[in-house]
Amino acid sequence: MLFGATGDLAKRKLLPGLLQLSHTGLLPHYHVVGTSLEELDDEEFRQVARAACDRFARRETFDRQWSHFAERLHYVPQSAGAAGLADKVAHTERLLGGSPQRLHYLSIPPSAANSVVRTLKDANLVDRARIILEKPFGVDLATARHLNATLHDTFTEEQVFRIDHFLGKEAAQNILAFRFANGLFEPIWNRNHIDHIQIDVPEELSVGAREGFYEATGAFRDMVVTHLFQVLAFVAMEPPTALEPSAISEEKNKVFRSLRPIDVTSVVRGQYKGYRDLPGVAPDSPRPSSPCAARSTTGAGPACRSSCAPASGWPRARASSRSPSVSRRRACSRRARVSGPRARTISPSTWPMHRSFPSRSTASARGQGWSLTS
Repeated sequence: MLFGATGDLAKRKLLPGLLQLSHTGLLPHYHVVGTSLEELDDEEFRQVARAACDRFARRETFDRQWSHFAERLHYVPQSAGAAGLADKVAHTERLLGGSPQRLHYLSIPPSAANSVVRTLKDANLVDRARIILEKPFGVDLATARHLNATLHDTFTEEQVFRIDHFLGKEAAQNILAFRFANGLFEPIWNRNHIDHIQIDVPEELSVGAREGFYEATGAFRDMVVTHLFQVLAFVAMEPPTALEPSAISEEKNKVFRSLRPIDVTSVVRGQYKGYRDLPGVAPDSPRPSSPCAARSTTGAGPACRSSCAPASGWPRARASSRSPSVSRRRACSRRARVSGPRARTISPSTWPMHRSFPSRSTASARGQGWSLTS
């Protein structure tokens, strides 16, 4: 089951990815049941999927390859309810034969997750199933706990996967190998040799057809506390005791626990011009596409700063991480850039985030068509 089958993530990532898995033989026996708000039939959904694969797949989609994939695509609108969903799944399972395993992928806004879980329960689609929930998981601590409670009323914890698709990118997966399996960088990737770390992710994509999602979720939940904090954890974490999920998660959690509260005076928030003119966006919307600063006291440096700019409408796509190196003496004591006859010496715990957010970020925001908000 693919919930949100006509959404942006499904078109850009999931459907082209499924097509590639099918073509390489890594997905030999399957049927995909898509569902979304649009009133489509099977053939119309296949046309949507073909257009998405032609545009976003990494390899050219050939007709023979596509026909094999298309005949395994099915669709049921959400208006059909739990009964319609159960009937469509039962039909595809008869095509497969036996008692196939079910995988429910929720590519939907966090506000819709609870209702989808209840629908799966009403449709008796919990047995032999796994459920995948995309980030963001709720919109705050209270909604995350409520969603967890709803999940555990229906699924066991072993059936639930909470994922961030950003971590599936090759560049993100290579960070651990780059840090811990590289004899050149492993000995010096620590606070004794790194002054600070800055992560920049400007986007060239506009909001597109995601106005409703973006207006409800915003840049912080969509990018900063999900994608970019995961990258920050990979960059700042200590070596795990083993290359297995539990050990890696523990080291990542140590990074999150060590993050210091952000000084609001060090954060610049902004919207790109034209955002409020999009349909579905309030004319006075305060929703930001915003840089963010975060401080850490882990071994990756005296402070880890994440300068995140998920500004839809930027002229190019770029993801970079910069780690200026410093000597041991410089990491332990540094002169602050202050005016006056005497410059004070600050400790690593206050460098570099004692300063305001770098002026270049504000200037860059103004230069790229942003309107700054307080």
